[in-house]
Amino acid sequence: MKAQATRSPIRPLDDELISQIAAGEVVERPASVVKELLENSLDADATQIEVRLEGGGIRRILVADNGSGIPRGELALALTRHATSKIAHLQDLERVESLGFRGEALASIAAIADVSVISRTAEADSGWSIDGAGELNQAAGVRGTRVEVADLFHKTPARRKFLRSDATELAHCITQVERIAAAHPNVAFTVLHQGRTLLSLPAQGGRERALMLLPDEFAAAQREVGAEAPGIRVRGWVAAPTASRARTDAQYFFVNGRYVRDRVLAHAVRAAYADVLHGASQPMYCLHLSIDPRRVDVNVHPTKLEIRFRDPSAVHQFVLHAVQAALAESVRLPDAPAAVETRSAPTPPWAAPIEQTRLGVEQSIASYLAVIAARGPATTTTPVTATPDDTPLGMAITQLAGIYVLAQNDRGLVIVDMHAAHERIVYERLKRQLDERAIPQQRLLIPLVFNASPLELATVAEETDALAALGMDLTQASPTQLALRAVPALLAQADGAALARDLLRDLREFGGSRVLTEHRNELLSTLACHGAVRAHRRLTLEEMNALLREMEATERADQCNHGRPTWIQLSVADLDRLFLRGR
Repeated sequence: MKAQATRSPIRPLDDELISQIAAGEVVERPASVVKELLENSLDADATQIEVRLEGGGIRRILVADNGSGIPRGELALALTRHATSKIAHLQDLERVESLGFRGEALASIAAIADVSVISRTAEADSGWSIDGAGELNQAAGVRGTRVEVADLFHKTPARRKFLRSDATELAHCITQVERIAAAHPNVAFTVLHQGRTLLSLPAQGGRERALMLLPDEFAAAQREVGAEAPGIRVRGWVAAPTASRARTDAQYFFVNGRYVRDRVLAHAVRAAYADVLHGASQPMYCLHLSIDPRRVDVNVHPTKLEIRFRDPSAVHQFVLHAVQAALAESVRLPDAPAAVETRSAPTPPWAAPIEQTRLGVEQSIASYLAVIAARGPATTTTPVTATPDDTPLGMAITQLAGIYVLAQNDRGLVIVDMHAAHERIVYERLKRQLDERAIPQQRLLIPLVFNASPLELATVAEETDALAALGMDLTQASPTQLALRAVPALLAQADGAALARDLLRDLREFGGSRVLTEHRNELLSTLACHGAVRAHRRLTLEEMNALLREMEATERADQCNHGRPTWIQLSVADLDRLFLRGR
C-alpha cells in the first residue's frame, strides 16, 4: 500500500536560499557573469574594459573598467538584492534605456561565488573595496570599478556539475564579449585567459568593429542597411546571399544597444532574403535597431536576451523593407561599396512598401531580338571597347560554350551566366507587374492544345483566378485536354505546354485562396525560369550587351532566384596570378 506523503508546512524561505534561486535564473555559466558585469561597466560610461579569466571563467572572472565608479556610501548596497541606480518607479520600466536595471546581478553572483568589488569615483581621494561578507575597506585604485568573481558555483555544487570543459566555457565567454563589443564599437575591449591575450578590440567605428568580429568573407560581400522613421531606426550591414553560411553563428541583432535573440527580427531578416537565399543557407548580418523604449519591453526574461515589441508587426515590416532595400541594389563591382542613403519619411515606412528602383530597360531579351532584327545584320566579330562607371559590367566580347557571356570592363574580365542573369531580370519584372496587377498578356495566334492529367484538369478549374492574375489563359478543351490561349508577354518565347504544366504543379503544391500572397515568389520563379534565355542559345554581341545593361538596371541582379551568383569579376591582378606573371 502506497504510503501517504507527509505534508510540509508553508514557511518563508531564508534570504540565502532566495538569492541562490534567483542566481539560477540570472547565472547559467561563466559567460552569464561576464555579460552582467560588462553591462554594468557600459552603464557606468566606461570606454575601456578588461576581462581576465582563469579556468574558462570557472575559477576566476575579473572585469575592470574606467567608468564613473560607485561612491563609498553606495558600495554596500551594490551587493544586496533588488538594489539599483537605474530605475526608481514603475514608470521607469516602460522606458528602460540602460542595459542592467533589475538589481539582481551582483547579489545573485555573490550567492553562488566569492565576490569582491573595488571602485573609485572621480571625486574620491581613494578607492573602496567590499567583499561578499559586506566588509568595507579603503583601497588603492584608479577611477572605475573592478569586480572579481572566484570559484563559480562553489556555494551550489549541484549547479557546477552542469558546466562543460574549461575550453567550452571560455568559448562562451569570448562569444559574449564579442556580442557586446559589436554593439558598442566606441568602447575598447580586452580579454585575457591565464594571462594570454585572446581578444583585443580598440575603440573604432561600427563598420570596422563588425568586420573584425564577422567572418572574412563578410568584408567583400557586405551591403549597408539604413532606414529611419519616427521613433525607429535601423543601421548595420548584411552580406550578399552568395556569402551565406550553414550556421547562424554570424548573425548579430541589437536593440537599443542590447544583443537579443528575437523571433520577430530574425524572421524579418530571413524573409528579406526569401527570393535570393534558398534552402538551409543562413545569411550573415550585424544590425542595430534603435526604437523608442516605450515601444519595447526588455523585462521579459531575467537574462534580457528576449524582448517583446508593443507592435511586432510594424517592427517586422520596417526591418524587412530596410534589408530588402539593401539587397535590392543593382550590380555593384567588388571593392566598391555603395554609400547608404538613410531613408526618412513623415509616416512609418511599414505603412507603404519602400520604393523600388524602376527598371531602366523595359524590354526582355525577346524584345531586343525584334529590335535588332529591324536594324539589319549585326556585327558579331568586332568587340566593343569597354567604357568607366556607367557600364560596370563592361562590354561583351564573346559567348563561351553557349552558357557564359564574357565581357571586358576597366577592372578586367567579367563572366556572366546568361540564363541565371536573365532569369533574375524576368523574375524582378514579373514581381513588379504582379504588384501593379498588370501582367501584360500575349495572345497566341493559334491556341496550344495538349493532353492533361485529371489532376491538371482539376487544378485549372480550381485556380482560375490565380492563373488569370499570372497572365495565363488556360481552359479545358476536352475531357482529357487543356487549351492555352495566352501567356505573360515576357514569356512569349517559352514552351507553352511545359510552362503550363510546371505552373499547375506549383499551384497544386501551394494551392489555396492565398496562393498569390503566401507563395508568390515560388510561382513567379517558375515563370521566370521558362522566360529566361536558354543555355546554348547563340547570342549576338548586341544581345549580350543588352543583357549586361538590363542586369545593371535590375534589383538583386547579382544572384539568380536560387541564390547563386549570376556573374563574377576577374581583375587583371587575378589573371596575372593565374599566369604567374611577375614571379
